[in-house]
Amino acid sequence: MSILIIACGALAKDTQAIIDKYHWTVTLKALPAIYHLTPLKITQALDALLSEIRNDYDQVIVVYGACGAVGLDELLAKHRATRISGPHCYEMYAGATHFSRLMDEEPGTFFLTDWLLRAYKKAVWQGLGLDRHPELAPLYFGNTRRLVYLSQQPTDKLLAQAQAIANSLGLTFEHRHVGYGELETRLAIELKNYR
Repeated sequence: MSILIIACGALAKDTQAIIDKYHWTVTLKALPAIYHLTPLKITQALDALLSEIRNDYDQVIVVYGACGAVGLDELLAKHRATRISGPHCYEMYAGATHFSRLMDEEPGTFFLTDWLLRAYKKAVWQGLGLDRHPELAPLYFGNTRRLVYLSQQPTDKLLAQAQAIANSLGLTFEHRHVGYGELETRLAIELKNYR
């Protein structure tokens, strides 16, 4: 059976690591993570890609959260593709129960992952226009009290960077090592259904 996995660019590296860990014979393609800044691009790009190559695969699994992509699940049904469960990558990494507990503790939480830390300047600072208008930071983060770094493979450099971002935004800092979390579990369950 030929299986295609289409992942968000923010999840592609970790998805590939999970594929390698289990020695799955699948094809992985990724869409640019920057599409999250304009979520309609997610569904448009998925529709175009699936229209082009869907018939080349027996099964297509999409590794995306809902991520504001209007009509995502309807689009996947149209192309007979499935999506691993989860509203977004933070919940996938942390796990549903742990993420819910984090939000109950402090609804005003800003989350970072390994990928988002590495892409912070482009995806957050430039993506939100803070490089040109730093005065907007209080508007974006005014109700945020805590930064939680949900790490996959933390390094001293990433930990220091996460702490520095928290300090620059005036947020308390917490580090929670979650690894691949339920992203790995959910992907393994999904693939088991087709093996």
